[in-house]
Amino acid sequence: MKIAKENKADYLEIASSLAKEFAKTAIERDKRGGTAKFERDLLRESGLLSLMIPKSLGGKGEDWKTVLQLTRELAKVDGSIAHLFGYHFLCLTSVHLFGSPFQKEMLYKETAEKNLFWGNAFNPRDENLLLKKENSQWILSGKKSFCSGAMDSSRLLISAKSGFDRPVIAVIPTNRKGIIIQDDWDSFGQRQTDSGTVIFNEVLLKNEEVLDHYEQDLQGLFPTLRTHIAQTILVHVMLGVAEGAFEEAKNYTKNVTRPWLTSNVEDATSDPYTIRHYGELFVQLKASEALAQNAADALQYVWGKEWTLTEQERGECGITIATAKVSVAKTALEVTNRMFDVMGARATSARYQYDRFWRNIRTHTLHDPIEYKIRDIGNWALNSKVPEITPYS
Repeated sequence: MKIAKENKADYLEIASSLAKEFAKTAIERDKRGGTAKFERDLLRESGLLSLMIPKSLGGKGEDWKTVLQLTRELAKVDGSIAHLFGYHFLCLTSVHLFGSPFQKEMLYKETAEKNLFWGNAFNPRDENLLLKKENSQWILSGKKSFCSGAMDSSRLLISAKSGFDRPVIAVIPTNRKGIIIQDDWDSFGQRQTDSGTVIFNEVLLKNEEVLDHYEQDLQGLFPTLRTHIAQTILVHVMLGVAEGAFEEAKNYTKNVTRPWLTSNVEDATSDPYTIRHYGELFVQLKASEALAQNAADALQYVWGKEWTLTEQERGECGITIATAKVSVAKTALEVTNRMFDVMGARATSARYQYDRFWRNIRTHTLHDPIEYKIRDIGNWALNSKVPEITPYS
C-alpha cells in the first residue's frame, strides 16, 4: 500500500483503504486491547508517516490540515489507531518546535527513510522522570505515565525534570538499554493506544539528543503551539469516532432494527421519532465539523507564523480550537449515547461492541475537562482575555 501519488486526494484514498482494513478487526481488537502491531505496520508501509516532512528531507511536504483530515478518516473505524497516527506527528514535529535546524533535518530524514513510528513519554503533568548527571554523563531515572504510542515505536519524545527552570525535552531511541515499556494500559476506552507506563532504569541521555533550541530561545511562543497541535488532533479523533458511530447506527437502523409495535409504521426508517433523532444528531455533527475545520485552519495559520507568532495570535487560535473541542466533545458523547435509541435493544449485544464508540469518547473527555475550555471561552467572549498558556490551553 505504498504511496506513489503526490496529492491530497490520493493520501485520503490511502487512508480510506487503511480504514477499511482496520474495520475488519476493530471489534476483536477492542476486546483484546494491547498493541495493534499489524495495523501499525500497515501505516509504516503506506508512507503516510512522512506526510509532514518537507519534500527536501524525503517526506511528502503536506500540512496539518491533511494530517487532521486523515486522522479523522481513520477514527471513523478505529479511535486508537487514529490517536496513534495523530500523536506520531505531534511527537515528530516537536523537533521543529524545540530542536535546532540540524536536529530537525537529521531526525526528519531518518524518519522518512526508515518509516519510523514515533511515540511519547512526554506527559507534562507527570514529573516522575528525573535527569541527573553522573560521571559527566546525563542519566534518566524514573517513569512516565500515559505514554501513548510508546510500545512498538522507534523514537520516544520525552520530558524530564531537572535542575533547570524547565523540563528537559529530548528524543531517544525506544530500544535504548534501560527503557522498559509496560503493558499496563487497562482503560475501558482507546484500548489499543498503549497509553501505559514507561520505566527509565538508569538510561543514558546523550547531549545531542536534547532539543536545544528550546533552551536557547526562551522568549519565543512557537514551541507553545505543541498544546494547540495536541488539542486539534484530539478534536479530529473525537469527531471521526462520532461520525463512525453515526454511520454504524444508520446501517443498523436500515437493515436490522424493527419498528416499535405501536409505531404504526412498516419499518424502522419510517418511525417519526427515529427520524427526529437522526435529524438532530446530523445537525450537531455538521456544526461540530465546521468548528473542527475552523480549528484546523487556525492551527495551520499559526504554524506558518513560526517565530513571529504573537501572543494575541496564539490566544485567538487557542479559543478557536477550544470552541471546536467543546462542541465536538458534547456532540460525540450525544451521538455515541443516543445511537442506541435509534437501533434498539438488540444492538446492545456484545458481538457488535457498539459501546466502544462511547467508551473511546468518554476516555478522551475525562483527560481534559471541557469545563475549563468553556471558562476560557467565556473569559474571551466577555473580557477579550486570551487563555493562560498551559499544557492544555
